[in-house]
Amino acid sequence: MDQQIINLYDSYTHSKLSRKDFMKKLAILAGGTAMALTLLPLLENNYVVAATINDDNLIIENITYTGVEGEMKGVLVKPKGKKKLGTVVVIHENRGLNPHIIEVTKRVAAEGFLALGIDALSPLGGTPADEDKGRELIGKLDAEKNLQNYLKGLDYLRNHKDGNGKTACVGFCWGGGMANKLAVNDPKLNAAVAYYGAQAKAEDVPKIKASVMLHYGGLDERINAGIPAYEAALKQNKIDYQLFIYDGVNHAFNNDTSPTRYNEVAAKLAWKRTIDLFKAKVG
Repeated sequence: MDQQIINLYDSYTHSKLSRKDFMKKLAILAGGTAMALTLLPLLENNYVVAATINDDNLIIENITYTGVEGEMKGVLVKPKGKKKLGTVVVIHENRGLNPHIIEVTKRVAAEGFLALGIDALSPLGGTPADEDKGRELIGKLDAEKNLQNYLKGLDYLRNHKDGNGKTACVGFCWGGGMANKLAVNDPKLNAAVAYYGAQAKAEDVPKIKASVMLHYGGLDERINAGIPAYEAALKQNKIDYQLFIYDGVNHAFNNDTSPTRYNEVAAKLAWKRTIDLFKAKVG
């Protein structure tokens, strides 16, 4: 698919561009409305085609914990018959705790961890079925309260009877930016993995105590613009970090519900690196 079309969709999902205006721009790039409608299913998430984890060996439960204002909701997953597990917070993209991120949470648990997928939209009623509505609600979250809600999620895992007290986080897109924020704001965090997420401010990097792993798509110009300053600060402050740029792949390359952006080779390699880090730092 034309890279301009993929970039347009990326812009649409990360800005206030309305669906109507997006479709107008897509029709221009595609050469007409009919072709735009044909391309649309290839751009949007399709949860039916995504890989799923066998639930037989997992315990999956919907939980709540006390947030800044009211209860935070999440899905907690762990392998059956296991205790004293390393713990991982999974942070969703800018559409909320959708089926894809729930599957990612299950994948983390299947690797031998106690995994918690938090619904950041809990204060606003939870993740809606309409992804555009989810994107709209994300923009209405109070940034500081949202950060505190995730920090409380990490504390929830540290105190869980099946955890070993060690914590990590992994986030994607909007969640990747949050993973970097958690690394800055939680000195107890053992590891933070950010997939194509906004970087922490250079002046905040000295606060990081966690091991950091960063995954980027080579074609993701919007996010990649922040890499040089972040990496320079990580080096200067002697932070334990690993940074990987996967050539020729797009933003959201890990999302197997997005057929035009998903890249199986890059996703599998990034995932192996992520799990290896978790096993080394919290397992």
